[in-house]
Amino acid sequence: MGLRKPKSIKHNGKSLTDILKAHERFFRGHDGGTRADLTGADLSRADLSGANLSGAILRNANLSESDLRKAKLPGADLSGANLHKADLRSSDLTEAVLPGADLSEAQASGIEFFRCDLSNVNFQRAQLRNVNLRLANVNGAKFNGADMGVAILRETDLQGADLTGVDLSTTLLPKGFLPPPPKQKSA
Repeated sequence: MGLRKPKSIKHNGKSLTDILKAHERFFRGHDGGTRADLTGADLSRADLSGANLSGAILRNANLSESDLRKAKLPGADLSGANLHKADLRSSDLTEAVLPGADLSEAQASGIEFFRCDLSNVNFQRAQLRNVNLRLANVNGAKFNGADMGVAILRETDLQGADLTGVDLSTTLLPKGFLPPPPKQKSA
């Protein structure tokens, strides 16, 4: 089954297409605009590629398996959102708020996570190649099994982040940071 189109999705009695149009007007400062409040919305398997959700409220929204490629999400509130297996490649999440979000197995390569709140985010087995995590809060984040090739972690406090099983050999790490030693295989 394919992705769901915004016109076929409703939230609080309104079409997602109408919500996104009103949000675009709000974002541009035009009359009749309203910030998108999609708190708790079921946007699973939705085609939101290229959508402008800058500053939108998506707390506890279900975005699992959604297509968010090239979406604009700077300053968006995705606290507790379910982004399991979502495709976020080349999206902009600069200064987005994601504490407690689930990005396990997400396609998140090429993302700007600059100055994001990623505390307690689940990134297990996510594709995080070429991401920028500079100045992001990753306290409590779980990166187990994530692909973080060529990720930028400079100026990121990695204390409290679980990097177990992550290959950091091509990652730009903070000065003085020593990656955890690889686990020894038992005989």
